[in-house]
Amino acid sequence: MSAMKRKAVQQKSQIRWKRKVLAALLVAFCLASLALMETQYSRIVSLASLRHRFAVKPKIAFLFIARNRLPLDMVWDAFFKGEDNRFSIYVHSRPGFLFNKATTRSSYFLNRQVNDSIQVDWGEASMIEAERILLRHALTDPFNERFVFVSDSCIPLYNFSYMYDYIMSTSTSFVDSFADTKEGRYNPKMNPIIPVYNWRKGSQWVVLTRKHAEVVINDTTVFPMFQEHCKRRSLPEFWRDHPFPADPAKEHNCIPDEHYVQTLLAQEGFEGELTRRSLTYSAWDLSASKDRERRGWHPMTYKFSDATPELIKSIKDIDNIHYETENRREWCSREGKPSPCFLFARKFTRPAALHLLNQSVLGARRGPKNES
Repeated sequence: MSAMKRKAVQQKSQIRWKRKVLAALLVAFCLASLALMETQYSRIVSLASLRHRFAVKPKIAFLFIARNRLPLDMVWDAFFKGEDNRFSIYVHSRPGFLFNKATTRSSYFLNRQVNDSIQVDWGEASMIEAERILLRHALTDPFNERFVFVSDSCIPLYNFSYMYDYIMSTSTSFVDSFADTKEGRYNPKMNPIIPVYNWRKGSQWVVLTRKHAEVVINDTTVFPMFQEHCKRRSLPEFWRDHPFPADPAKEHNCIPDEHYVQTLLAQEGFEGELTRRSLTYSAWDLSASKDRERRGWHPMTYKFSDATPELIKSIKDIDNIHYETENRREWCSREGKPSPCFLFARKFTRPAALHLLNQSVLGARRGPKNES
């Protein structure tokens, strides 16, 4: 009996020992699992942080309309430097023109021409078709969220980061748009497809959101009316190519690129989604100028002698725009604070633009003192 008791005690002792070993193993397993989970969690957090850091940011598509090459390419080269993941470039030039090492010194413009460009004539619907071609190409990149039209004589006034924050801080498009009641450009033959109360005028140098860019390329109603009824008036210098009408007073002088986007967005009911001003400055009111080249239908061209820090400061200091036909004064603001009206300016010759670049006048780090 005594031997049986000893055996029972030994068995209980072994069971207790096995339980302790099992418990220790379970604790060790749990601790190892926790350590592994913590390691995995740290890796996941680290990977998520890296993905966030290197995620593709919303981009601004720059849509250049050029005759041939871009004479101010090196000014834009300095502007884009170091900002590769926040912009894209598309250039509409004459058919067959290529941006290669022989035609541009900037790597940003190499092979950036669209392959289906058309011959563009000033004052004709071909200009707005070129805009639509550029938008169609730019919209194929899902990360392009803003679309900026740029001329080949345009310069940036601020550095890239300031421009980017300015444009991306609002959900609106920037479209210079006002009621055109003075020049008689509206052709009654457009009615009723385009009623006169939707007729608008403004600068072609607009900044569009993706939504409004899609409205432009999907338009099958307003664009055909512009092709048919919105044309420039025949002028003496064009007599040989365009016979002068018997009664010039009955001919409407309609410049499509100054009306199309504005009228289309008004027609589609999107004016409430616009900041109704342009971000590109042009000097138009020069009828009193003694220089004959600075009078006429086109904005002033700035030459080398005009390219001074004082000129750029005077443009940057503009903080409001008056629209006479609507008796409307647009005080420029950004995120509820007063801001400069313009981020870009035209028309600058190549010597003028390079002179400003060499003076370090362009690309200021900040806006006015009351802006970050």
